[in-house]
Amino acid sequence: MKYDYLIVGAGLFGSVFAHEAAEAGRSCLVVDRRSHPGGNLYCETIGDIVVHRYGAHIFHTSDKEVWDYVNRFVSFNRYTNSPVANFRGEIYNLPFNMNTFYRLWGCATPQEAKEIIAGQQLSSAGEPGNLEEQAIRLVGRDIYEKLVKGYTEKQWGRPCGQLPPFIIKRLPVRFTYDNNYFDDLYQGIPVEGYNALIGKLLEKAELRLDCDYLANRAELSKTARATLFTGCIDAFYGYRFGPLEYRSLRFETETLETDNFQGNAVVNYTDRETPYTRIIEHKHFLFGKQPKTIVTKEYPAPWHTGREPYYPVNNDENQALYRRYKQLAGREEGVLFGGRLAEYSYYDMDKTIASALSLCRRVLPHS
Repeated sequence: MKYDYLIVGAGLFGSVFAHEAAEAGRSCLVVDRRSHPGGNLYCETIGDIVVHRYGAHIFHTSDKEVWDYVNRFVSFNRYTNSPVANFRGEIYNLPFNMNTFYRLWGCATPQEAKEIIAGQQLSSAGEPGNLEEQAIRLVGRDIYEKLVKGYTEKQWGRPCGQLPPFIIKRLPVRFTYDNNYFDDLYQGIPVEGYNALIGKLLEKAELRLDCDYLANRAELSKTARATLFTGCIDAFYGYRFGPLEYRSLRFETETLETDNFQGNAVVNYTDRETPYTRIIEHKHFLFGKQPKTIVTKEYPAPWHTGREPYYPVNNDENQALYRRYKQLAGREEGVLFGGRLAEYSYYDMDKTIASALSLCRRVLPHS
């Protein structure tokens, strides 16, 4: 066998593992069915603007180990995620904060805002039966109707009254004038770009793109002593128990003859009538001053096998199905599973890196 590890998927999880394996003296072959590495982190440069091809990726973490780790490979700018919401032409700050409450109700003090929200919150006994009840209990009816309902229904493709409450276990409400979406200690965008991060992580591995592992499993598996699989766990087993459910996305990107289209990197469209959930204006991630701009509209889409999976539908039925696949994986010899698709979980980038490093510590010497 030529390699110590066959790594299926050149996304963030597989790339971190490849780097750590190389540092431990292990040889790796990384394969990916796409024509580029990096998974959904991949960016392309159009003109001189860096475009996040698969939606906005803003790195944030409070894990100093992870922050120090990524800074070994790239440096980060001071970008702070401060999205705004557009509800039928009305603009609101996110997350819900005093700027939002002033725009909604004209109140200027935290006490006024708290009293208005308390007066609108659902106070029925027992646990909320659906997402709508959960949201109103958390933030009141005005915020729910203007800033939660339409966006959520587009995202998940069904009415909030038919969605389970656990989807929004909490909604951030701040009684300060702070528009920073994240509470994390560290935040930013790689100045060199995410492609540079992935490239440095993979620089000691052999990389094969446009290579479908599932279509060439027998041949590829013979090349390595062990396999790390970061793809969909149900696909690995040929959907033996049926497919796990996801929501997907599609993107429409265009170049505009203006230097500044919306004044912010991310604007969410929270009404139900607008078909897309948000518009991303990419130049703002790197504080660009180019004379043109590039925007991407992000449309939620139904998922089916063959379409890119983005958001797992972690309801009871799908979780039970995942547990059956996980039991199979636990009995697999010579195959490791990791990453959001293999673990049927939505991971932020820092959690993906932390999970990959944790696996490395378990299976690699000196990690």
